[in-house]
Amino acid sequence: MKIEGKVVVVTGGASGLGAATASFLVERGAKKVIMVDMNQELGQALEQELGAASKFVKLDVTDETAVQQFFQQLEKDEGQLNGLVNCAGIGPSAKVLGKNGIHALDAFQKVLNINVSGTFNMLRFAADVMSRYELKNGEEDRGVIVNTASVAAFDGQIGQTAYSASKGAVVAMTLPLARELSQHAIRVMTIAPGIMETPMLKALPQNVQDALGAMVPFPPRLAKPIEFAQLVGQIFENGYLNGEVIRLDGAIRMQPR
Repeated sequence: MKIEGKVVVVTGGASGLGAATASFLVERGAKKVIMVDMNQELGQALEQELGAASKFVKLDVTDETAVQQFFQQLEKDEGQLNGLVNCAGIGPSAKVLGKNGIHALDAFQKVLNINVSGTFNMLRFAADVMSRYELKNGEEDRGVIVNTASVAAFDGQIGQTAYSASKGAVVAMTLPLARELSQHAIRVMTIAPGIMETPMLKALPQNVQDALGAMVPFPPRLAKPIEFAQLVGQIFENGYLNGEVIRLDGAIRMQPR
């Protein structure tokens, strides 16, 4: 699917991987990139930076009613939807048996609610709108959905039980979603990033960043958000990529701690 002239929604689009992806898609000629996030200040600043081909909407991806209304308004305003990139998520760390007692159940459920239910909530309404896109001459797919997992889905560290469970669920959804939505000419892919140079990690001391980067076999550094965005672009444009999870991790395999 060519990015040029297409309408794409990016969740978690105000910063980090989402912001890099939104910027990349605008540069590649997308008709409209709609960034959704809870951080209004960052989102509006990015919209101003990217210009008329972008739009920011404050949205809780776990709110069923709000998400449904968002996609109804999008279809009314844009008349089409061709891409969804789910980057919204949280990754707190907590041990099952920690210094402060047993892992709180509501904390575990919160991670699953945002990372799994939020992802599913967005993609189900997005797929509905995508399914009504009228294919033009030479086009094969109506839409592309890219979800974000993590290498923690495969080799989660101590304290990442909730996070690993949530990202493992995102991985597990990929194939059944791709199989089902194929009848609507919608492809579904998942990216599992390794250690990314996100704002959270950039706030760490430089020696800590260097130590984390040195854990990566090659290249021995943190992955850059633009590299995630470039992979999203390649997934969009390569029509034979479907139902697969791609690790973007420099060959790292996380140690227990």
